[in-house]
Amino acid sequence: MISSMTGYGSASRQVSLGAGVVADLQVECRAVNSRFLDLGFRLPDECRGAEPALRELATQSLSRGKVEFRAAWRVNSAAAGAAKSNPHALGAINKDRLDALYTLQEKAQDAFPKAQELSIAEVLRWPGVVSEPRGEEDSWITAAVEAGRAALAALMESRHAEGKALVGVLTSITGKMRDIVKVIEPKVPEYVAQYQEKLTERLAEALAAQEQAKAGAELMERIRQEVVLYAVRIDVAEEFARLKTHLQAVDTALAGKGPVGKRLDFLMQELNREANTLSSKSVSGECTQAALELKLMIEQMREQVQNLE
Repeated sequence: MISSMTGYGSASRQVSLGAGVVADLQVECRAVNSRFLDLGFRLPDECRGAEPALRELATQSLSRGKVEFRAAWRVNSAAAGAAKSNPHALGAINKDRLDALYTLQEKAQDAFPKAQELSIAEVLRWPGVVSEPRGEEDSWITAAVEAGRAALAALMESRHAEGKALVGVLTSITGKMRDIVKVIEPKVPEYVAQYQEKLTERLAEALAAQEQAKAGAELMERIRQEVVLYAVRIDVAEEFARLKTHLQAVDTALAGKGPVGKRLDFLMQELNREANTLSSKSVSGECTQAALELKLMIEQMREQVQNLE
């Protein structure tokens, strides 16, 4: 299935911290556009050991995109009930650390008398003051990997859904481009005939303006230049043929499976090249306008293709 490179997924698992306390571990997986697969991890220390497994899961499922795993945990609200019957359920105070902090505060206030005292919340957040229950390392790693796998699956689902929508947009644009080609291509012989008539008139004027004695080599060179210019400007059959071939290749890629972003990006370059050539060889205002519309649609497609994996 064709996927977008942007998406989001999240999942949570519980980890036992001991003493009847449970932590909720939340893992988020975010992805944005990137030429290559770029993985990033922002995990708490308890979950660092899960990074290799999460990296392997991501490389097996994704080929492009900047993907970041984020994890955070908090004590489950049910721990409040456990704390009532067990004062140490949410952690124990390190008295030595607390005394050292108090001494540092007194020294700081001696140097800065106007300094405010630390609040209870600030004291409890000070590193080492509260020895929180952490649980076993294997439990953290297992929970992080399971939550990461579920978050990655949710990410993939969102990427598939967006990719499906992008395929619909691109297919609609290729259909409009085909309609333009169907309208303009049959008119090319008429444009050629009109241009040929104008060329004949110019040559007739050139003949009338030349004296019979000078009509030799100079007139033939003028005719040759006009014919060469004529041949170069009106030969757009090849451009139309390649344009239709590239459009078919785009539809084939969109109907397939797996990563197609790089292939479609190359096809956008080829389509744009043919549209530019068609515009430069145009022999009528209608053909020029059609080429400009094609270029606008190609640019719209290019912007959407940048989002595909």
